[in-house]
Amino acid sequence: MTGIHSDAPGRVQLGTSDLAVHPLSLGGNVFGWTADEEQSFAVLDAYAAAGGNFVDTADTYSSWVPGNAGGESESIIGDWLRSRGNRDDIVIATKVGLHPEARGLRAATIKSSAEGSLRRLGVDHIDLYYTHQDDDTPVEEFITALDELVKEGKVRAIAASNIGAERLAEALAFSEREGLAKYVAVQPHYNLVSRATFEGPLADVVAEHGLATVPYYALASGFLTGKYRLGGADVASARSEGASRYLADPRGPKVLEALDTVAAEHGAELATVALAWLGTRPTVAAPIASARRVEQLPPLLAAASLRLTPEQLTLLDGASS
Repeated sequence: MTGIHSDAPGRVQLGTSDLAVHPLSLGGNVFGWTADEEQSFAVLDAYAAAGGNFVDTADTYSSWVPGNAGGESESIIGDWLRSRGNRDDIVIATKVGLHPEARGLRAATIKSSAEGSLRRLGVDHIDLYYTHQDDDTPVEEFITALDELVKEGKVRAIAASNIGAERLAEALAFSEREGLAKYVAVQPHYNLVSRATFEGPLADVVAEHGLATVPYYALASGFLTGKYRLGGADVASARSEGASRYLADPRGPKVLEALDTVAAEHGAELATVALAWLGTRPTVAAPIASARRVEQLPPLLAAASLRLTPEQLTLLDGASS
């Protein structure tokens, strides 16, 4: 049972929902962090102009930045939607549970956090609402709270990020048994140098229930762009420490070598190939990748049209396994 199928040219349908999205989701984590409002608007404009319609954010973005409180990304996206008048053209995904002042998945937290996100985004409904990280809240409590938001028309579909196979199965079974809103997608940490974070039991539950997969860290914090190399120059980036750790894993350099080979055969950039590989994985609908400058977008968007050969897939699978 597949988690995605085509709905319209250049669109994939998210699981069992009626949401049809571009096969590259634009990550909003950089908005209000490494991209100010002007830069964020430029990236959003370029993404939409290229046919993109699936923007991912969270109520906690970007609370880790000194002086930020959380919600900065949602506010920037909301200002952009209002200024462009394109709300009906954009599928907005946001998350609940990790805002520094509203942590966890208790029913009251979900309800108040949703209101905060709706206010910052300046919208009357959220298209896809994720539980950002699982905790010890009973599934009966958070699923019922999410279902109420759906029934009120404040959320169109629900999804889960950072959840284990057992809890996902439990939540799906409860939704099914009680006739409540059911998760339609998962957002796991998943890329060529981090396969065990999704593949296995979690991926099996996703496939069994026809959910869609929307991977985050799709480019491993920039490592899979190829700009971090053994013996290479230091990269001035807020993510450089996280990305460079993959060089310490023997698979990291092997994956870059395989990406180099495939990219050369297509005349493409490494990021394009890495995202295209994700797009071939079972249930993957739309990997998430972010850009803080407009010129970073084309190789990300190009992944949707890049077709990898069976030999190239074998090479990449072998290097990353």
